[in-house]
Order: sequence, then structure tokens, then C-alpha cells
Amino acid sequence: MNILFIMYDQLRFDYLSCAGHPHLHTPNFDRVAARGVRFTNAYCQSPICGSSRMSFYTGRYASSHGAQWNGYPLRVGEMTMGDHLRKLGMACWLIGKTHMRADKEGMARLGLDPDSMIGARQSECGFDAWTRDDGLWGQGPDGFYDENRSPYNEYLKSKGYAGENPWADYANAGVENGEIASGWMFRNADKPANIREQDSETPWLTRQAIGFIDQASGPWCAHVSYIKPHWPYIVPAPYHDMFGPNHVPAPTRHDCELDDTHPVFKAFLEGKISTAFQRDDVRAKVIPAYMGLIKQCDDQLGVLLDHLEATGRMADTMIVLTSDHGDYLGDHWMGEKDLFHDPSVKIPLIVSDPRAGADATRGTTCDALVEAIDLAATFVEAAGGEVPRHIIEGRSLMPWLRGETPDWREYVISEYDYAVRPFAADLVTSTKDARLFMAFDGRWKMIHAEGGFRPMLFDLQTDPEEFHDLAKTGGHEDRIAQMYGHLRDWGLRMSQRVTRSDADLEAMRGKSLRRGILPFLFDGSEVPPELTETYRGPARQIHLPPDADTGSHD
Repeated sequence: MNILFIMYDQLRFDYLSCAGHPHLHTPNFDRVAARGVRFTNAYCQSPICGSSRMSFYTGRYASSHGAQWNGYPLRVGEMTMGDHLRKLGMACWLIGKTHMRADKEGMARLGLDPDSMIGARQSECGFDAWTRDDGLWGQGPDGFYDENRSPYNEYLKSKGYAGENPWADYANAGVENGEIASGWMFRNADKPANIREQDSETPWLTRQAIGFIDQASGPWCAHVSYIKPHWPYIVPAPYHDMFGPNHVPAPTRHDCELDDTHPVFKAFLEGKISTAFQRDDVRAKVIPAYMGLIKQCDDQLGVLLDHLEATGRMADTMIVLTSDHGDYLGDHWMGEKDLFHDPSVKIPLIVSDPRAGADATRGTTCDALVEAIDLAATFVEAAGGEVPRHIIEGRSLMPWLRGETPDWREYVISEYDYAVRPFAADLVTSTKDARLFMAFDGRWKMIHAEGGFRPMLFDLQTDPEEFHDLAKTGGHEDRIAQMYGHLRDWGLRMSQRVTRSDADLEAMRGKSLRRGILPFLFDGSEVPPELTETYRGPARQIHLPPDADTGSHD
């Protein structure tokens, strides 16, 4: 079997018709949901691109792999799904974005040549790269946002789009009065991108994926990772005007959120992106463009699915649709992502397994608490392997796909490191305190901020919109203590003993105990009764020859 692992960037969990969106029709997302299971309570491990993706790829929490924000290198030697799957005979390829920064210092220390096979995989988050394009090619005073070369930019140049950076001048810009109208500016979000639709980013990456599939011999895992609907919020015709202000929902926010606001939340609210999305005119332009980008993603998913059908690959390919995080779009007075309200931290997740064992769950939903790290474990089991639980911290979703009800987690965890944000120095005295943790048990959501702050607490049963921070007033101390208990238990997990499995330790423990018992036996005496059970053998006498070397316990 093959695995088609499709990720969209900044796609909200509720902006799909199968998730109940009132205006946005996504028949191809729905098509996959009808063939599989849609997980309705899936959460990312960090609501920021780079850190979230490193958790997806390693199957480990952000504080375990250490790449806790964009640009933080994933340390050399950290195992990823590519490493696990190749051990099982499955190739693992990248087509699109990872937002991964290589640990160049670590590679140099170990003498790893970036151009070697192992060096290239270390540089590409464990994947073999068919096409790596992280999709953000903005330029500023310090040069390009991304230091890598853009294959997409080179494609645009080959199609006659002029200039050093046609990504910025055409794919992510409109035209106004004969001048470039940058998609970075929200006021231009309603303009059509100055590019032929077939040359825009999403169709281009779909063709890259089809090119890979057509030449691939299995088994393979292909990570097709789209940049959209991530900003810049601008989309080519005909998608630019499919939706209008009449399709923009009222923002999910409440004035009470601005009263006695938690200091960290307040700092995010005062940022430029959030203050922009607090304006109705900004939302009226941006959200229709965001919906148009999703509609284009859905259409291109249809192209990909049709190709799988036409080539007979649908029958042997697991399909996974998800996102690295969501987008506030003005909800909770916020823009972008970064915090732990559901529009930001909750993600879409649809898994379709073509095998007969999953027939009973086709077209169903599952409300179990799922984490992004569960996909690495799922892929290992789907490929026929045993999940290395001492390395991968996620849990396989395969039992849910088979219609089973496994013993499951009580809560999900997400983390955020805001040390590089400009306001961090105003909130904490040390960068080590610029950290946030979320624990959510399906009803209660608590957010802990290091640095001596009070927590935030929401009851999603009585307050599903997450307006009322119950920790502002007294009366919920027992619930807060319970949620801190979850964080304590999670914090005490064994996360760094990755070179020895439990089975390894059991085998070693047996050898160690035998060596410890032997001195009691050298004099030929009976094994003490209290050691009999540990020894795993009957109490008996051992007689050694007179010339036996008893100086070694081996």
C-alpha cells in the first residue's frame, strides 16, 4: 500500500462543507471523507508552521524535538517518519513545503556532507525531495524570507513571467492602475492574482505530485504539502470573486475578552495582524479570498483524486488530508494563528484507508482526542511495522479506522514558544519563560504561561466559543488543579530515551538480574526464596567444578 499525505497550510478545521461550512462547498474533501474517517477533535502540537510540522514529521512533541518556532533547526539525528518508513521498505518523498531548517552546525560537527544521501535527508526533514518549495518568497531589507532556491519561481520564469521574483510580482500580486498591487496588503485581497490560473502555486504543485505518482513504484509515502490557503491572501480568477462580503460570517468574539485580559493574550491582541483583523473592512476582503484559495485547493484535490482513479492507484493508496494549524481570521480579536483557541489550534483531519479492514468506518466521524503526532504512528502501522513507542510519542489511528474503540488518551497537549516575538521582553525576563502550554480534555481547556502568570481556563461545554476565561475569577480551583495534573503527568513522560525500547530494557534487566544472583550461587547454596520469582526459575543448587573461575559473573 502507498500513502498520500496531503497537508494544506493554515486551513481552518471548519472551512470545509463536510465540517458544516454554510457557504464553502468542497466536494473533493467531502469525497475523501465519504471514503474514510473524519476526525473532529484533532489538534496540532504547536500553532505555528515550523514547530507544528516538525511534530507531524517526527511524531514527537515540540519540547521533545526542540524545533519550537519557525527557523529553529531540527537537530541532526532526530528520527522522522521517513526514517521509520524506510526501515519497513517504504520510500518517503516530499513534494512541496516542510518549513524545516537544517541543523547545519550539527551536520558539520558530524562531518555530514549536505550533498550526500544521508546529508540531503537530514536537510530535508528525513524526506527524499522530489520538489521542495516552502512557498514564501517575500523579500525585505535582509533579502529573501527563505534562503533556499524556489523551484516554483524558476517554473514561472520558464513560462515568461519576468523579474527576479515572479512569485511576488505575479502569483501573489494583482494589478491596480498598471502597477503591482502586492498580495501582502490586505486591501488588495479582492483583486485577481496577476497570473494564469494554471500557473498559480496550487495547480503547479498538483502537477508535481502527479509527475511523482506516474513514475513511482511502491510502496511509497508522498507528502504533498501545499502552501495555500496561507497568506498572502490573493487568488487568481475565477476564484477571486466566487465569494463576497455576504459570505463572511460575523466574527466569533466578545467584548468580555477585552476585560482583564491575560497579559500574553493582550500582547497578541495588540499586534499589527490582530489589529488589522479587528476591522470589518479587512475581514470583508480577506475572508472571500481565503475561501477562494480553499476552493482552488479543493478543485486541485479533485484533479489528483481523478488521476488516482484513472490510473488504478486509488485502490492501493491511503489518503490523508490535514493542515499544520488554523487561522483566526478576526475571531477572538486575533489574526493569523499562535494561540490556542480552536480556530487556531484545531485542525482538519481526514483519513481514508482503501483496505477492507476499514470498510466499516467509511463515511463516519470520530470525536476521539487526536494529536498531529498520531500520523507518524499511523503510517508505521499502516506500512506493517510496530510503532517504536520510545521514539514516536503519538498513537496509531488504525484501530479507529478499523472500527475498534481502543484505550485512548484523556487529553491533548499543544505548546508555543514566543521568545522571538517583539513583546516577549516586556512579558518575561528570560527567554526560557516565553512559553505557553495548552491542555484540553474534550471539555476543559487550560492554558499555562511560564513566568508567574495566572492560567487561562475555558469550559467548551457551556462556552463553545471560548469567550469566558474562568480563571479571571475564583471558583474553579479544583478544575485548574486537575488540568495542572494533566500537564504534570505529561511533563514527566519519558521523551528522550530514544536509543532503548522497553523491550530492550526488559532484556537487559533479565541479564543484569542473572549476573546479580550468581554470586549467591557460587557456594552451591540454594537460591534465596525472595529471589526465586525474579530469577524466573525454580530454587535449585548449582555446583561448580573446583577449578571454576568465579571472578567473572558472566
